[in-house]
Order: sequence, then C-alpha cells, then structure tokens
Amino acid sequence: MNKIIYKSFSNKVIMLFLILTSMLSCKKNFLDVTPKDQISDNTVWATTDNADLFLNSIYGSIPGPFNTFDPEENYSDDCMDGINPVRSRQIYANSVYTPSNAPTYWGVYSYIRKCNLFIEKVTASKLPGTWKQLRLAETRFLRAYLYMLLWTRYGGVPIITDVLNSSVQGDAIFRSRNTLDETFKFITDECAGAANDLPIKATVAGRVTKGAALALKGWCELFNASPLHNPDNNKTKWALAAATNKQVMDLNVYSLFPDYETMFYEENNNNVESIFAKAYLGGTSIGGSREGIQGPTFANGVQHAYGMINPSQEIVDSYSMANGLPIADPASGYDPQNPYVNREKRFYQSIVYDGSFWLGSEMLTRQGVGSKNQLDLSGGSGVTKTGYYLRKGLNPKYAVNGINMLNSASYMVFRYAEVLLSYAEAQNEAVGPDESVYQAINKVRIRSELPSLTAGLSQDQMRAEIRRERRVELAFEEKRWYDLIRWKIAEKSLNGSLHAMKIEQVNGQWVYSIIPAPGGGRTFYANKNYYWPIPQSAMDKNSKLIQNPNY
Repeated sequence: MNKIIYKSFSNKVIMLFLILTSMLSCKKNFLDVTPKDQISDNTVWATTDNADLFLNSIYGSIPGPFNTFDPEENYSDDCMDGINPVRSRQIYANSVYTPSNAPTYWGVYSYIRKCNLFIEKVTASKLPGTWKQLRLAETRFLRAYLYMLLWTRYGGVPIITDVLNSSVQGDAIFRSRNTLDETFKFITDECAGAANDLPIKATVAGRVTKGAALALKGWCELFNASPLHNPDNNKTKWALAAATNKQVMDLNVYSLFPDYETMFYEENNNNVESIFAKAYLGGTSIGGSREGIQGPTFANGVQHAYGMINPSQEIVDSYSMANGLPIADPASGYDPQNPYVNREKRFYQSIVYDGSFWLGSEMLTRQGVGSKNQLDLSGGSGVTKTGYYLRKGLNPKYAVNGINMLNSASYMVFRYAEVLLSYAEAQNEAVGPDESVYQAINKVRIRSELPSLTAGLSQDQMRAEIRRERRVELAFEEKRWYDLIRWKIAEKSLNGSLHAMKIEQVNGQWVYSIIPAPGGGRTFYANKNYYWPIPQSAMDKNSKLIQNPNY
C-alpha cells in the first residue's frame, strides 16, 4: 500500500527511463510541447517493465512534504515556519499574493499530460490485456488526484484528457476552464471507474488499490458537501460522502495501527492503516529528510535541523486532557501555569515543548536559562517562534545527522483514521449523530487511550468534537488548510496572529503567558482568498482562461 519497490530495476534501465522521460517532459508551458513521443514508442511501450518505469515517474510526481523547507502545513493555523524569508510568512500569511507571485499547483498539468500520454499509448499497445486494465486504472486515479489538487485550490479548471501538441493542433491546445461542478464530476467519475478495475490489495506494495480510489472519491465528496461548495447545506451531498467513505470501511482491509507514534516510521511502511502513500527511497540522496528540515533546531547544544515547522499555541490548545475533556472545560483539570501535565497521549507524541526531551536533550524554550532553543522574541533567528517544535513523525535516528535524505518513511496521503473521521463528519451532517458516528470517532479516540464521547450530543456538539478530533489526529499531515477552506472558517482562523507560549521567571516563579508569535501575523480576505489566483504566466498564454474573482 505504500512503497513501490523501485530497487528491483537495474541502473541501466533506470538510466534509459530518465533519458526518455526527459525527452517527454514539458517545458515551462505545459501546453507548448514538441512531438517527440514517437521516439520512445519502440522502447517505453514495448514491455510492461519499461511502461511501468514511466508510470512510476507519475507516482513520484505526487507532492510530499518531507523534503520541503516551507511545507504547506505552514499555510494553516497549526504552525508557522521558523525562518522569516519564506513564502508562507512573506506572501501567503500576509495575503499579498497575486497571479504573478502566488503559490501555485498549475505545474501539475505537466504530469497530467504524462497520464494522458500513458493512457493513450498503453491503450493502443499490444501489452497484455490484464496488465493494461490494471495500469490504466492506476493512471486514471493518479490523474484524478492531480486534478483534485487543482480543483481544491482554483475551483473549475480545464479538463484535458488528450495529449496536446502545439505543432499539430496550434491554438486548439488552449482550453477554457470547466465549471466547478464539471471538474468535481470528472474527478469522482474517474475514481469510481478506476475503483472497478483496481484490486482490494495491491500485489506490488505502493500501487493504487480500490480503497485508494474510493478514499479520494470520498474526500472530494466531503469537500464538495462542505460550506464552501454547499452554502445551502444540501444533505444529499453529505450523504454521498458518507456512503463512499463507508465503502472504504466495508472493504475490511484497513484498521488503525496500534501505535500512533511509530506508525509514521519507515519500519511501518505498508501498515494496516495506510491507504495511499507517497514513497521515499531512503538510504540514498533521494529519500526523506523531514527530521533535518522541519525538526527541532538544537539538541545537546548542537544544531540538528532548521525548525521549519513551529506548532502554534492554537494547535497545542486543541489537544485535550488525558481524561478526554478539552482544556476549556472547567472539569478537565487543566492548569494554565502547568499546561503540559496530564495532556492526551497524542500531544506528547506530536509536540516538542518546554521540559520535554529530544535526542536525549531537555528542550528548554523558556527565557533566561541560556538555552539555544529559547523562544525567539525577535523573530529573526531560526529558533522557535512559538515555544514549540514538531515531533510527530520524526524518527530520532535520522535527526542526529540533519538533512541527510536517508529516511525511507512514506508520506501517507490517505489513512484509515481520516476515512473514519470523514465518515463521522458526513454522516453527522446528513442525519445527525447516530450510533455509527459515535463508533467511527470513538475508534480514533480509543487508539490514543481517550474515553469514548459522552452519549446524547446534539448535531452541533458532535460537529465541534469531530472538527477538534480531526485537527488533532491529522495534525501536520497537510490536512488542516483544506479543512479551513472547505468549512469556510479561514477568515476567522487566518486573521490576526498565531500565538506562542512565553515562559519567564517573575518573583522566583515560572510564569506561562500566551503572546502573539513573533512574525506570526496572518491576513485572509474572504472575498478572494478561498481560491488561489490562476498564474499570470498561464493567463498570458491562454486567452480563454478567466481569472478567479478579485485578483
């Protein structure tokens, strides 16, 4: 389910593949291509091994956060980058992005073209029929996933399923945008069609399965049922999302991995919770290096990482107490002057906080004790701006060597806990908090040793519990931004400032104070920022494109 075994291919074949794909790759303009496809027809499409190599490159195009200095998690309210001159803090957080400088996913059209090329060539090839059926279904899934990345950010986009060639087609390569609903329908129809031809269990680890196709379909339906795309709260949309996520549950091939902390380690790739994941080779220069990029900056007085993810006080406050009650509940036992005692298990597995240990070193973010990890009030260094560092998913054995790119842990794009929470959310919105909603969310809670939710919650109360549970369970997995957007609460969560924990000694006592995080200011314009602007470079080339409003 996680990791395609690339190592079985010889270096010679891989070199051939790299040469061929470099000839097939698109330039800056994904539409402006030259007709070089036929050069590789006698090699790439002649054997299943060579065609698989081409498809593997498309698998590799799935974005992943492990080698990213400014992961998209920093676009949310759960964390910020510890370094100042990065896109998330300079451009996105301040909402000063324009069609010319905005973050963009428009480049995935080059990989969509590869999908189209694979589908065209394999369909016309004399390769074995059973193999063709399976690989075409995988490719349809991958193309649908890439379109999902566009749809969730831009709304309706041009749906291109043929291989464009400017030398032959001329200006016909330029297409107008399909509508929001047309794009959604294309993605979910492709997922449904692919699911029919995909196995429940992959014969080769890492390849797409029926569960992956249904998980993507259910996720898009959940996004489409949410307030951003469903302002009239059409219950039918919620019911559709619930039904598809229930299909994944009813496959009976996934379950919750027992250890939340080590679930993300490389030794647990292909675990029972993973539905679809991006593989990292590891042991080479093309593995993952999340520990060195995003982990705690200093340990034992030595810099081991760059601290590119600083968890916010907002996410810290979302973790409940060990008794399952939120910290705002007077009965929870939370002490704001002793805030890290008796918190739920996932807090300790996810956050490096003052007084915790990392690489055998006590991590002190408090003021005045000479710690290199002292909260950076100036906002100018690479040390934490919030009083916290990331712990979740970081493997200590790789953290000691900084950015080594040796880690082969997979990035789980979809895992079973998310499906359970997506089902619970959709079912609660469709019919209310019935027993199946409790069962789904309680499975996730019980895995982390939290008590089941109290019976008799209203729909509104259950909605709040599901949203909090989703935020905590999926923290730092590139999910929070999507939720802020689809729930249409970004203007509330991304305006103002993220917050930090300042710890200082006053009259001989350590005092904990929540303050605005240095450099943590956020601005979000509700009249335009729910969609990204289409890149100006694409607009300049294609006069049929219409820009998103207010850009």
